[in-house]
Amino acid sequence: MAHPSNGVSRRTVTKAATAVGLTALFGATSTTARAVTRLSARTLDVSVPSSALGRSAPVRLILPSGFGTQTGRTYPVLYLLHGAHDDYTSWTRETDIEAFTEGRNMIVAMPDAGPTGIPTAWRGGPDYETFQLTEVHTLLTRQYRASGVRAVAGVSTGGYGAMAHAARHPGMFAAAASYSGILDTMAIGVPPLVDAIVARENLAPRSLWGSPLLNFLTWRDFNPRSRAEGLRGTPLYVSSGSGVVGGTGDWLPEALESALWLSAHAFTDTLALLRVPVTTHYYTGGGHGWAYWKGEFSASWPMLASALGVPE
Repeated sequence: MAHPSNGVSRRTVTKAATAVGLTALFGATSTTARAVTRLSARTLDVSVPSSALGRSAPVRLILPSGFGTQTGRTYPVLYLLHGAHDDYTSWTRETDIEAFTEGRNMIVAMPDAGPTGIPTAWRGGPDYETFQLTEVHTLLTRQYRASGVRAVAGVSTGGYGAMAHAARHPGMFAAAASYSGILDTMAIGVPPLVDAIVARENLAPRSLWGSPLLNFLTWRDFNPRSRAEGLRGTPLYVSSGSGVVGGTGDWLPEALESALWLSAHAFTDTLALLRVPVTTHYYTGGGHGWAYWKGEFSASWPMLASALGVPE
């Protein structure tokens, strides 16, 4: 993720850091944010009290370079969603997203999606969809001057979330990108995979959407492929590898990637039938991991940047 020199002086960064710190200390309200931890001049962890989750949950924010000095300006937001068995810190841990966005006048929001990374409304449980799309958005508009322009991208179960959010809420996002996402949750072999993701976190598989058979309508309602019509008019990027077929022998991550190959194709084939444009990158081999996702983010960046109205 190369980025151009932005010419921001140390004095400007210091002023921005001070302003961010004051916002963190005094800008929060009892209904929006209770605790803010400043990690750097631009990066914050915010704990958001959530009615949808029944607890407070974190979101990591990267603020624009001029946030503390350009106080009358609003900013577009890029939501980056994490994958299964990971957390909201993954994008800053695995990529150089903070440096990459320096000088680009945008907010990056990396919200919690729980241990499974499936940002959805669980059956009788937490509602990560509402948390991410309503509660975090409210925080950003009220306290961090977010504009109404937002795009979303995610890896693995976060890739599912990116397409599910955009499909279930047409027009909410200016663009959506999925890297190795679960894009047809009802494809052959995928429901057991989803069950395994849930079970690995010591949760009952049926606590997600219920039974794929008995609760078919619920599974369909949260399936990106079933809601593909809702993506009409939204710029889209989908990438996935073939995994074991043509792979290098790194068995587990390649097997995981293979398990999602047909699901991704079923999703984009449905988009083609509906004549909904999508940019795809299907590549031979590849594993289910950041070594591939970082490059896919870079490949999708021109689309995301155009949608957000920021420099490539």
